[in-house]
Amino acid sequence: MTDDRTAEADGIRATYDETETERILSFERMESDGVRTGSTAAIAQNRDGYAMLKVRPTAEGDELERYYGFDMALDHVGELLGVSPHDLPIPDAADDMGM
Repeated sequence: MTDDRTAEADGIRATYDETETERILSFERMESDGVRTGSTAAIAQNRDGYAMLKVRPTAEGDELERYYGFDMALDHVGELLGVSPHDLPIPDAADDMGM
């Protein structure tokens, strides 16, 4: 993908979005033909970027855990999706989450 809010690699699609109150990085596991598998996870942070990161099963889902560091949140997302956190694509717009 070519924009700074989406990224895709190794069957994982990541999308960055901002609401009135949060920055949200959503992940979705895809089949090789681009069909969704149903496996999702999300990391949310307040718009100011000063709060802990919340890991959720979906962008709108209930919080599963909070983390201080982006790497720790990515570890949890990797577990939820069944992939290494190093394989998760990060859109450029979300690169500074957790800082």
